Amino acid sequence: MLELQQVSHKIAGETYIDNISLKLERGALTVLLGPTLAGKTSLMRLMAGLDKPDSGDILFDHKSVLGVPVQKRNIAMVYQQFINYPTLTVYDNIASPLVVVGVKREEIGRRVAEIATLLQLTPLLQRKPAALSGGQQQRVALARALIKRADLVLLDEPLANLDYKLREELRAELPRLFAHMGAVLVYATTEPTEALILGGNTVCMHAGRAVEVGPTMDLYRRPAGLLAARLFSDPPLNTVAVTGSAGNFSFHQALPAFRLGHNVSLSGDFTFSVRPHNLQTEKPASNAIALPATVAVTELSGSESYVHFDFCGQAWVALLHGIREFARDEQVQFWVQPEHVMLFDANQQRIALAAN
Repeated sequence: MLELQQVSHKIAGETYIDNISLKLERGALTVLLGPTLAGKTSLMRLMAGLDKPDSGDILFDHKSVLGVPVQKRNIAMVYQQFINYPTLTVYDNIASPLVVVGVKREEIGRRVAEIATLLQLTPLLQRKPAALSGGQQQRVALARALIKRADLVLLDEPLANLDYKLREELRAELPRLFAHMGAVLVYATTEPTEALILGGNTVCMHAGRAVEVGPTMDLYRRPAGLLAARLFSDPPLNTVAVTGSAGNFSFHQALPAFRLGHNVSLSGDFTFSVRPHNLQTEKPASNAIALPATVAVTELSGSESYVHFDFCGQAWVALLHGIREFARDEQVQFWVQPEHVMLFDANQQRIALAAN
């Protein structure tokens, strides 16, 4: 188990990691989800021992590792930018961690063949990195990390440079591989879709803080706060201010009031939020909430359409199935069912609604 106890880290007076406490179990995958500069890489560097925290402690299997040199830790790390040995073949690059620790040649050959098959590197084993594409070189770096069977495996956006098809294949395959490794596994990403595919547990990061931690699907379905809800929404979460009075809610424009369930009786100011894929152009149920919109632009992406529109002065987006074309400034009525609405209070904490 890897444990971080109230860890903080500053660089040139600027806080990069702010009082983070985590417990990461062996054999479990932990995803660090957050935008660029959220602190994901900084946190991984502290875990690896490349940087030392200004306060707090880091324990592995209940023993502090702050004084243990990186070279004496059984760690593997892969960055978004691949690093390979240019004078070695792909085979020797992958095998290098095993050679260093004296693994027998036959075992090295078996393990290289296994990981090369997984990462589609078998035809490339005798090439050198200069003869590979960027995506191929990243796969070599990933294979070298995974073959090591380290106690701690840190993967910092390792699939970002791969082509779409291979990235999707590896996203689906990696959880199976991770399940058999028995290591502490940490995977950083900016993409909520990737976190959902990988599963496991997720640490939602923002400005160097761990704002929410828990099982990935639980955080997606029931985020405790608005920050986590935003992190788990791609396209971005749609939000607008509403006012409640004894359970009747109203937008800050001349639109009909609505309710969010028979048992919801709230008063005050709130943030009303909807994920783009929960918006529809056909009224789905009698209690659906009407959202009159003015279309700004429609983006067509394969079998989906992203409709950007103005609602109550806010820029919103709807993700619709199929090819849907709307003219600029066209008036469109969108609908959302109450069970798909997330409501947040003035402190950005989600309110549990009877409808969801």
